[in-house]
Amino acid sequence: MCWLCDAKSSLDPPSDHRWSARRGFLLASGAALAATLLPTDASAQVDVGDPSALRRLVPADQLESAAAQQYRQMMQEAQQRGVLARDNHPQLRKLRRIGQRLIPYASPWNERARRWNWEINLIQSDQVNAFVMPGGKIAFYSGILDRLQLNENETAMIMGHEMAHAVREHARARLAKTQATGIGLSLGAQLLGLGDLGNVAANLGTQLLSLRFSREDETEADLVGLELAARAAFQPQASITLWEKMSALSAGANPPSFLSTHPSGPNRIRELQANVPRVMGLYQEAAARRRG
Repeated sequence: MCWLCDAKSSLDPPSDHRWSARRGFLLASGAALAATLLPTDASAQVDVGDPSALRRLVPADQLESAAAQQYRQMMQEAQQRGVLARDNHPQLRKLRRIGQRLIPYASPWNERARRWNWEINLIQSDQVNAFVMPGGKIAFYSGILDRLQLNENETAMIMGHEMAHAVREHARARLAKTQATGIGLSLGAQLLGLGDLGNVAANLGTQLLSLRFSREDETEADLVGLELAARAAFQPQASITLWEKMSALSAGANPPSFLSTHPSGPNRIRELQANVPRVMGLYQEAAARRRG
């Protein structure tokens, strides 16, 4: 779970099922205008290599279905507690506008993203947090917007980072690695179809909330998110100012818990600084199109 979400969700369905589809941010990811502008794998400006082959051990359809169910349950519970932002909330409307600009550029990184029902919601909480679930289910906590005083470009960097975790299928790969180790199955048995990892996605429970991405996953998400944002005409330099704000916040007496797995130190900033020039051309072209 990105940004170390500490939210807990009951495994029993909530009694109130009034949370409706309109609460979800359902987006078509193949906008006609953007289709001619989408990058191919060969044109990616950041270098993150190939996604983990282990992810194929967990069926994507089952995982995304389980994630959608768990996400829906969390949003229902947030609504029951009165902390789920309404559709007309200014911060939520801003998040969804940013999402609309980013989503068309996700599918070249993962063809499945073209078929996802992307959803973006806002939970009213002081937590400095945001998370993504497989299949494009995203939530922000208002604390990350308010305490860091994020501008639009910095918010887009967080959104792009979360989307990158989804398109690179980090949760799917992490789950495969965890389960293959935990139940003592050999990789060879899985490749031959002799194990039971195929059933894991259908019985996730709260695992999606407790998964922790590796530092390699986080670096990938930083860089892919940076490129997504640049292609959507968000200022790449905002990735640096975002993490500078993170660093300042981490220096306080009670740093947010997400910093335990999202270190905001100089190495992360240096990695982004090295890659900002690689995507500046994409940003400049995208900004010119928006002005035109």
